[in-house]
Amino acid sequence: MSDVTIRPLQISDEPAWHALWQSYLEFYEQDLPASLSDELFQRLLSPDFHRAFVAVDSGKLVGFVHYLFHDSTWSLKKTCYLEDLFVCPNTRGGGAGRKLIEAVYAAAEAEQTASGNVYWHTNQDNERARLLYDRIGVLSDYVRYERP
Repeated sequence: MSDVTIRPLQISDEPAWHALWQSYLEFYEQDLPASLSDELFQRLLSPDFHRAFVAVDSGKLVGFVHYLFHDSTWSLKKTCYLEDLFVCPNTRGGGAGRKLIEAVYAAAEAEQTASGNVYWHTNQDNERARLLYDRIGVLSDYVRYERP
């Protein structure tokens, strides 16, 4: 594993987080208003909404993960949805992605109101990420549908 450290997102991370977030949006071919991204950053700093960890290498942010806890009809405890995960392309393969996911696993285990379950989605053709996901998670049989 690399020397990448994982820690909670901090207010001082805003410029670097925005740069990473923009790269993430470009990867998924999304164009969101700046106001939405600004609001998301504020929500990520509040444990009442989304939560976030960042990966830091030599003092520089190289990745992030956003997650949230939500109620479930299948459990009396909350479940954890890992919503966004991004690692700089030149840092991939060095362990940052795995460490970010493991940090979410640990947070889900520590959350008193949660079941410890964690799930996430990715594009079917996101082959590089799926190499990691196949080692750290279990591919489900579920198919996702969206409103057109």
